[in-house]
Amino acid sequence: MSYVPLSGLSLRDIEYVVAVDDLRNFSRAAERCGVSQAGLSEQVRKLEQLLNVTLFERSRRHVAPTPEGERLIALGRDVLASARNLLEVARAHTGPLDGLLHIGVIPTLGPYYIPGLLPRLRQKYPQLGLRLNENTTPNLVQLLRQGDLDVAFMAPTAATESLEHAPLFLEPFLAVFPKDHELANKKHLSISDLARPDLLLLEDGHCLRDQALSLCPSNFRSQDQRLATSLEMLWHMIGAGEGFSLIPRLALNNRQEFDSLVTIRELSETEARRTISLVWRPSDPRATSFRELANFLRVATPDGCLPLPKTKIPA
Repeated sequence: MSYVPLSGLSLRDIEYVVAVDDLRNFSRAAERCGVSQAGLSEQVRKLEQLLNVTLFERSRRHVAPTPEGERLIALGRDVLASARNLLEVARAHTGPLDGLLHIGVIPTLGPYYIPGLLPRLRQKYPQLGLRLNENTTPNLVQLLRQGDLDVAFMAPTAATESLEHAPLFLEPFLAVFPKDHELANKKHLSISDLARPDLLLLEDGHCLRDQALSLCPSNFRSQDQRLATSLEMLWHMIGAGEGFSLIPRLALNNRQEFDSLVTIRELSETEARRTISLVWRPSDPRATSFRELANFLRVATPDGCLPLPKTKIPA
């Protein structure tokens, strides 16, 4: 095989192409990559000339990879993942938790857990830079697998089985009702009472939706449930009297404005909780450092949540 010089091929150009494939839009891809649209388009065009392949079918309303482009972009993703792994291995020898750490977090946890976490991380790891990404569980899993995230805070699901988990704490669910709801003051409230048409849920993609449904009887049908786009909107829907829902404990803090609108009830069943874990790729060379980070985080259980057994996560 003849020698082919790589001087015309850059990782940055591959990043541009992958961004266009992810977003199917040159303008949004340029924004994500921090360059002008004209500059990104020109680099993609030069890469196409170098490869002698048209990577994208373009029109005013449509951007999609060509069949050959689809195959080459998949290889480009592998190249980027290998390059990130190279940096991670090098970083592991110069201080694994020095430098920039890309952290993902699910939306039903991030706004309520991260603010109290940041000062502790800054004090423990002063050389650590943080970049946060709030996203749904399926998207976080994809970002972890392709190397765009280093770790993520989430409640593990079947989708995370191929990733490594370090449990941090247990977060109870509480039932939140409009003040005049018939279940608000029921003497003995159980999970089975919640399988009703006025149970409010989050949209597909949020693990909290699946967690709420998993607590309902197997014959409960959820097709007609009202859906909220976010946990904050769920609060407002309950306050407006549209129905009730299960709310994670950390999201109950600082809700004084709802005191006259809702009633909050605890559930005695032990299954009415979720495990919050730190999750990462098993292949990441910093796995030992991530386990040490998890052990550090387990020491301080957030108020209202339940600590896990004091056994240390093996390095």
